[in-house]
Amino acid sequence: MATPKLELRFAPDLIDHWESRYTLRQGDDSEIKEAVDRSLSAGYCNKPDFVAICRWKSHRIISHCQKNPEDFVQTVTKAALSSTNERFRIYAPTLLQGVGWRVSSVLLHFASPAPYPIIDFRALWSLGYNITENDDYDFSFWWSYADFCRKAAIKYGVSMRKLDRALWQYSDENQK
Repeated sequence: MATPKLELRFAPDLIDHWESRYTLRQGDDSEIKEAVDRSLSAGYCNKPDFVAICRWKSHRIISHCQKNPEDFVQTVTKAALSSTNERFRIYAPTLLQGVGWRVSSVLLHFASPAPYPIIDFRALWSLGYNITENDDYDFSFWWSYADFCRKAAIKYGVSMRKLDRALWQYSDENQK
């Protein structure tokens, strides 16, 4: 997959506006707050918290995520969250059933103390990149996206969560 050329489709001073309009139809951050807090404190996800975080991203994958043994969930998430190797961090969670790039990015976004964006077609569209059904992510693509979002969050003085929510909401209201 080609390295994306990313640029905000809206003025940076509207990040607060778009984030304030954010609504997630399948739940909200408060539903996984305890799971995230436990994972951050422990340095890994236990199986119920892993499943809760996966459910936040997609209800369709829960039956697959629940098939993972507790010890495997803990081992994989601990390895991913404690590693300093960025390639390993994003790939490791994909060893778990039900986890692809999107869910792996959600685990890093919520359970890692380092800032990570959630890879999502809406966020990417808000940055000028149109995903097609045949697009498949690779590390180069992921790292370009993560690096862009980290730099944007710093440049515009917002948290990664705020930026992510603004990107999602802008697309939700403007993408045809």
